[in-house]
Amino acid sequence: MTGLDLTADVLVIGGGPAATWAALKAAQDGADVVLADKGYCGTSGATASAGTGVWYVPPEPAAREAAMASREGLGGYLADRRWMARVLEQTYAGVNELAAAGRYPFPTGADGRQLRNGLQGPEYMRRMRIRVQRAGARILDHSPVTELLTDASGAVAGARGHRRQAGQPYRVRAGAVVLATGGCAFLSGALGCNVNTGDGALFAAEVGADLSGMEFSNAYGIAPEGTSVTKTAFYSFATFYREDGTVLEGAASQGGRSVIAKALLSEKVYCRLDRADEAARKAMRLAQPNFFLTFDRLGIDPFTQRFAVTLLAEGTVRGTGGIRLTGDDCSTTAPGLYAAGDAATRELICGGFTGGGSHNAAWAISSGIWAGRGAARHARSLGARAATRRLVAAGGAGLRPTGKPGPAEAFREVVAAVQAEVLPYEKNYLRHGDRLTASLEVLDGVWEQSRASLHADGGHTVRARQAAAMAAHARWMYTAALARTETRGMAKRLDFPAQDPGQHHRITTGGLDRVWTRVEPLTNTSAASASALEVAS
Repeated sequence: MTGLDLTADVLVIGGGPAATWAALKAAQDGADVVLADKGYCGTSGATASAGTGVWYVPPEPAAREAAMASREGLGGYLADRRWMARVLEQTYAGVNELAAAGRYPFPTGADGRQLRNGLQGPEYMRRMRIRVQRAGARILDHSPVTELLTDASGAVAGARGHRRQAGQPYRVRAGAVVLATGGCAFLSGALGCNVNTGDGALFAAEVGADLSGMEFSNAYGIAPEGTSVTKTAFYSFATFYREDGTVLEGAASQGGRSVIAKALLSEKVYCRLDRADEAARKAMRLAQPNFFLTFDRLGIDPFTQRFAVTLLAEGTVRGTGGIRLTGDDCSTTAPGLYAAGDAATRELICGGFTGGGSHNAAWAISSGIWAGRGAARHARSLGARAATRRLVAAGGAGLRPTGKPGPAEAFREVVAAVQAEVLPYEKNYLRHGDRLTASLEVLDGVWEQSRASLHADGGHTVRARQAAAMAAHARWMYTAALARTETRGMAKRLDFPAQDPGQHHRITTGGLDRVWTRVEPLTNTSAASASALEVAS
């Protein structure tokens, strides 16, 4: 082929925390590693552009028990206690390693001990990039992957992509691949999320992997109107107001966001962080300084002045759906393919409710470590034959149309059509079966047309594939949402407002031209914990 041609034991696709932890651990395990990032590894993505809390809990039985129990009800009792315990243990070790080996400058509390339950994204990712490079991994910046490659048996064996700055294609032959590409926010404009277009889920589905929890995908973050910063935690101190200045009753960051969404359909909604005392205000500025940059630039004091707010779709970036995992090493149903971070389902630790920043950050660390090590082991098991396998291209929509190729700019129409069905509150956030069915019919048509004619060359190939990924993502979301005829966790249905004990299961989905769903019974650990809590209540 023309362009760059590389061989590695492990290829990691992505550049955020999950990807860098995966690359680091695979390299430390002796693997030859290539990391391919859509942007510049260390600066692109949701984490690098902001700060985040971390689900960091000391190994004290009571504290760990409280941490696991605190969100089980919110998630509809779909989380798995065994996985929660694993993540708490691995995150604790990973954050401590970041402090010691990574020399991350955690702040200290009044008692002189470091406060390790939060990370500043820019500094965190800067240090992770350095650690990955020092471990010997090769980083391909501005090199989005466009498709996976398989061998004759169907096992994943590498990937192809496009090097934006060099203007050339590239290929990486690998013994195993880790997908750490993030979730899908549908180019909504949420800070750091425009690289999160669901590419990894499309790649996975094209090689036969399936997904889980895609109905838990209607996450919307609160942001000042006209801005992109969706740091929703601080809005727990907020009072929300109607245009006429009266309090918007029932509106809240947690448990009242649907009230905000309904009001925004007909009027502006305003906010003031007037429930924060002086100590809280100081702590907020220290914890998340970037949250206040917008207000400072606009000359607004958010604690004393009202400001208009909006809701930005964050999809499966802050939702919990993603590629379904089949093993403790974050393997998938496709041999040689591993998934980590927001690309993978987070139901195992969050159930059906968003993990927000802290749980997702912990999951990125833990799943990245496990996937990197698992991929390294798999590559070793192949031995010398990994380098001689015949490679087969797996990509479809946007690369290999089944009919006459359309114009190169057609991806713009696909993106606009998908956004029209997934960004409006009344379709995605305030879900109803009739609206979901109508949107799914439109999206099926978008996919059919994309499969038949969407095609581009060079740099536009990346955009065509992003458009196809967004279309596929939306169809999986709405198909799973229609299959869950109840309200559980984030998956709220206005036409089925109650939780149905008969639907205490996960929903797996997959397929491309024909999307399918099936019920996945819970494991003993998740079912037992739910039963115990239900009896206790």
